[in-house]
Amino acid sequence: MSVLIQGSQLRALLLGVRVEQPAKTVPQNALSSLFTISGGRILLTGLYGEVTTVIGGTTPNAKLVYSPTSGTDTDLCTATAITSDAVNSQYSLPAAVGSALNVSSQVGQVVAQGGTGHVLNAGTVDVHVSAADATGAIKWSLTYIPLDDGASVAAA
Repeated sequence: MSVLIQGSQLRALLLGVRVEQPAKTVPQNALSSLFTISGGRILLTGLYGEVTTVIGGTTPNAKLVYSPTSGTDTDLCTATAITSDAVNSQYSLPAAVGSALNVSSQVGQVVAQGGTGHVLNAGTVDVHVSAADATGAIKWSLTYIPLDDGASVAAA
């Protein structure tokens, strides 16, 4: 009898643990916490979002930010226009810190970061949307591998 590897098992082997954030209204010219890292360091292997309610507002730009418990906030990507993005539009974290947020109109993207990742300590992963009149909602997912015993990530 053969034992088949299930999709969730294969994902865990390749990308680590997955944490999902339910659809959340985009912030208006502010940071909004998506995920909380606690208990030690993690290797962030993927971070991606899917629009669930059309994005509106006057030229909203979005970026992802790492806010450590102690230290200085770091932009994980540069702000990218998300104006009028439709339901099912996809966002993902670029492999290189400081590159633009990957945006794809209803087409999936490669989520794994090419065998690399970002080592993050305790803190939060946030989204910043620049428009004061921004509307819409995005469902976010994060994959990670704990580097320290007891390290974990939870939806904020």
